[in-house]
Amino acid sequence: MKTPAILAVACTAVLAAGCISAPFKPPMGLYSEVSAPLSTEGPIQIGPKSGEATEKTILGLVATGDCSIQAAAKNGGLKKINHVDYRYKNILGIVQETTVVVYGE
Repeated sequence: MKTPAILAVACTAVLAAGCISAPFKPPMGLYSEVSAPLSTEGPIQIGPKSGEATEKTILGLVATGDCSIQAAAKNGGLKKINHVDYRYKNILGIVQETTVVVYGE
């Protein structure tokens, strides 16, 4: 009788672990696809260039990629960052994708 309860707690912990380190809380649902700002300090300036970096998670068990601001800036060739957004996509909790988008010069 204890095994199903322990298994349920373990699965919940594993699935929730992917959300713990992120500086934002993505919406929950069977399907989610949203974009939102990560930075809102001071006057927001969208620079002439942008860069993106993506991370993908499968079943909350395997995560690959680098969605850091530094990786996004490098991918866009940016030296100065003015604003940061993110995009989040979730399909039934099976596949999740987070993309950080930086804007600057």
